[in-house]
Amino acid sequence: MHFTTKRFTFILLLSFTGLLLHCENEAVGVSYSDTDGDGIYDAIDNCPSTANVDQVDSDNDGIGDVCDDVNFTSQPCVNGFADIYPCDGYDLIGYLSLEDLSIPSSESGGLSGNDSWGWTDSEDGKEYALIGLSSHAAFVDISNPNNMRLIGVLPTATVNSSWRDIKVYDNHAFIVSEAGSHGMQVFDLTRLRDVQNPPVEFNADTHFTEFGSAHNIVINEESGYAYVVGTNRNGPYQGGPLFINIQNPASPVSEGGFGDGGYSHDAQVVTYNGPDTDFTGKEILIGSNEDEVVIVDVSDKENPTTISTIDYSNIKYTHQGWFTEDLQYFIVGDELDEQNFGNNTRTLIFDFSDLDDPTLSFEYFSQNTSIDHNGYTLGDSYFLASYRAGMREISISDIGNQSMSEVGFFDTYPENDNANFNGVWNVYPYFESGNIIISDIEKGLFIVKKSN
Repeated sequence: MHFTTKRFTFILLLSFTGLLLHCENEAVGVSYSDTDGDGIYDAIDNCPSTANVDQVDSDNDGIGDVCDDVNFTSQPCVNGFADIYPCDGYDLIGYLSLEDLSIPSSESGGLSGNDSWGWTDSEDGKEYALIGLSSHAAFVDISNPNNMRLIGVLPTATVNSSWRDIKVYDNHAFIVSEAGSHGMQVFDLTRLRDVQNPPVEFNADTHFTEFGSAHNIVINEESGYAYVVGTNRNGPYQGGPLFINIQNPASPVSEGGFGDGGYSHDAQVVTYNGPDTDFTGKEILIGSNEDEVVIVDVSDKENPTTISTIDYSNIKYTHQGWFTEDLQYFIVGDELDEQNFGNNTRTLIFDFSDLDDPTLSFEYFSQNTSIDHNGYTLGDSYFLASYRAGMREISISDIGNQSMSEVGFFDTYPENDNANFNGVWNVYPYFESGNIIISDIEKGLFIVKKSN
């Protein structure tokens, strides 16, 4: 067998280390595991479950070839690039293409990526990426981002669609799509623990069919209610949010909806504990409704009531918004203003101190010309999926003084930042590990992490 000098030296070192450990074991009675019986102790074996005495690691990612599922090596952000991708303060630590996120039976038509979310298994702490594709949802074990594993896929309930949205409640994924008659798929994520030979094709645990297509789903995990938005404009609620009780995930129960605000493209729902004490403890929905933001008290599902509405200048499409953690400000993106008015990426910051009388606090313009899509807050940061400009981290620590500033980014579309619908669809920044999911329309799944 041929070894390079460097690899031969490494193997000699491993063998010598193993000998020392063996000697220490003889001396003091400590036992050292060698699960695969290849003569290399588990603590220093780059593949402890499969014999590989030569320890070959072709991509130098610390995982032996015999158990490395992905030919990928982490790429630190150096001099403004991680491999070919522009970056600032974020390393690329994992990647799977659209094809890697699929199995042959699920690859129908031209694949494209869309929404994403995350789930952490409370039993073992493993982190999973839940990725929407045009033909299916993919469930990926990302606990080792250098060696991510596609555990399985859940095919679309009907036909393919460019729009698929996923949220999580009580260890279940809830999936909707703009595919005709799709309804809501419910999948028990704990099933991912026991798959012996991944990847596999799953069936939904429950298929809720009391509505057809939908653009999005939002969940208030405190109340156990899902709010399905972007349904049929000619339906009983004109495309406004539907109220679905999911406290028993296996048996969702429809409890009405809200149509007075018209079609709702996206929303956030919280059990309110913000500065407006008139609404403490109430369940409040903030709808991004195409041409305005709508604030609704949905505590009483039989009698939801509009609290207030607010619009702004140069409206083209009120797309999505998210509260700051103190619930004082609501940050909104208009998806079509960059294309129609030629401005740089614009983010609108509303002061929601008084829910009855919301006001526009200020507008933040980035240095990019790209379109903004979904954004989420975490602490003093706002993480924005900005299509061709990738993921942008924006500091909101001084938002009270009408100031925001970009502090980092990872750009999955290196060609340009033009105002077109390519690149990053969604980001998920809520894993305790600090790993961030980026779902890209053309390229698939990226995992990035703040540089040391």
